[in-house]
Amino acid sequence: MLFQPAIIALLLASAANVAMMLAIAPFALAVIRHWNLASGSERQLVLERRTYLMSTLLSLVLATQFLALLLFVFNADKMAALFVGAMCAAGALNVNAYGLPALTAQIAVFFLAAMWLAIHHVDIQAPDYPLVRVKYALLLGMAPALLATFTLELHYFLGLRADVITSCCARLFSGAAKGLSGDLSTLAPLPAMIVFYGTLFVAIAAAGYGALRKRGGYVVALASLAAFAGAIAGILSFVSLYVYEHPHHHCPFCLLKPEYHFQGYWLYLPLFAATAAGLGAGAVRPFAGVPSLRDIVPQVSGRLSAIALAGFAIFAAAATVMIVRSSLILLGS
Repeated sequence: MLFQPAIIALLLASAANVAMMLAIAPFALAVIRHWNLASGSERQLVLERRTYLMSTLLSLVLATQFLALLLFVFNADKMAALFVGAMCAAGALNVNAYGLPALTAQIAVFFLAAMWLAIHHVDIQAPDYPLVRVKYALLLGMAPALLATFTLELHYFLGLRADVITSCCARLFSGAAKGLSGDLSTLAPLPAMIVFYGTLFVAIAAAGYGALRKRGGYVVALASLAAFAGAIAGILSFVSLYVYEHPHHHCPFCLLKPEYHFQGYWLYLPLFAATAAGLGAGAVRPFAGVPSLRDIVPQVSGRLSAIALAGFAIFAAAATVMIVRSSLILLGS
């Protein structure tokens, strides 16, 4: 199984990211220690030239995290046919103990990469590049997360065995399942809907305020995180039921399958984009007091808030359409 093209691509991309971080680490330390734009020394000139190249390479590496996340889930869904008991990506990820942690780590790295890219975008617009040290310090902090993601993926793919009987999504996302997935799947529909639409309303309102006023990035980030958690809980507890028109099918992965018209993509793509944009709006706010960024940070934060607003609105609209069009009756049944 290790020689499947998608698995090779994922491992190569993850290994390349780790190798890039390790290769850049000495340069990052040099920048943190010696960067001084006011200096005309040869060392400073070398740092400036290399910074342009390194920043471009890092931007490309981190921007690929979204594609890596999509490919990881897509590959898990395709591999389900290879394992007895698996019906979708949930079963394939449950073949060993590393599948779901690898997916969680990949999601975390995606959001961290989005925040770093937002900070980088702000920095390169200022003439004095005031956040160079900050960016490279954050990169050093991200390196363990990238290494952990690669390690989990490697253990997961190396541990795949075709003779393993795995659990189907009906068991993983049910009241009998232990852990968070079981708890969320058994939430009562009405409270789950209140949390779902309540957190989305707060996130949309906060993002709208941030887009119009070009401020409130911290609130946008916190509201985006809350909306992301509320959205995942809502998908598990009741949105999936309406899509499948089955009162006991809570799987968040089957939504991506062709027999359900790939409706999951209408949910997950705007949700992840909106959350990443909201977190980015919050990530740049600490630097609003930097003299060269006083006009730049509000503009970038406002644009990111507008993206978050659009993403959460699309997600809420898509989920509502799926509920309204369904023949399943949960409330009042």
